[in-house]
Amino acid sequence: MDFNVVVASQNGWEVLSISGEIDMATAPQFRKQLLDTINASLPTITPKLVLNLTSVDFIDSTGLGVLLGATKRVRGAGGDIRLVQNNPRLAELLAMTRLDQIIDVFASVAEATEGAAADAPSNTNSDASTGNDL
Repeated sequence: MDFNVVVASQNGWEVLSISGEIDMATAPQFRKQLLDTINASLPTITPKLVLNLTSVDFIDSTGLGVLLGATKRVRGAGGDIRLVQNNPRLAELLAMTRLDQIIDVFASVAEATEGAAADAPSNTNSDASTGNDL
């Protein structure tokens, strides 16, 4: 499956729906799309991103690094970032790397952007909430 990112707004959140594989070959494109989306909101509004990974087939360490870098950048600007995923292999990878302790993970875009779940405080980690690298 080809790598693709579609950006849409929902309930005040920028939702990036990603499909395909996030690996060394596609990470630069993924990073650029994230930076473009984050920078488009600054400095007028605080970035709030939902990364919909339900159509991601594979993610390697390079892709995980991009996720962590985006988290640092968004939280460094006072914003929030959330993941949506329903793949057991990806859930295991997020747990093994403890990214699920740093970034809130939801089962659906609606859960990530609506109601009380969208207002819940995010998981934070001093390493993930500081810095502006991506």
